[in-house]
Amino acid sequence: MNALKNKPSSAIVAVSDIDRARRFYSDVLGLELYDEGMKSVLVYKTGATHLVVYPSESAGTNKANAVVWDCGKDIDAIATDLSAKGVTFERYQMEGVLYKDGIHDANGFKMVWFKDPDGNILHLNSA
Repeated sequence: MNALKNKPSSAIVAVSDIDRARRFYSDVLGLELYDEGMKSVLVYKTGATHLVVYPSESAGTNKANAVVWDCGKDIDAIATDLSAKGVTFERYQMEGVLYKDGIHDANGFKMVWFKDPDGNILHLNSA
């Protein structure tokens, strides 16, 4: 039995300041707040999934991608919009990958990385 293969999943991100996180995820990223019924837990609708943001003493300790969005051909416009809102993009050195205006380009596959206020790594790609 593979009980999980047809079940929906959600991303979950730990933050140190829920009000600061609300401003970032709602105002800067423009995500739709779906539910805040649980004390100090924010649930955002992102496509067919959800992003759960909750307070934790372990916030920002993850050194890998916390959330990935498949943006398709909209990645350039999304990166431009985030940059205009003050988001700083990460730059990673990767062989054969060009970097311009916050976007890594691997022969047409585009990738963007940035951090939320707690240092959680958020990733966009052109898939």
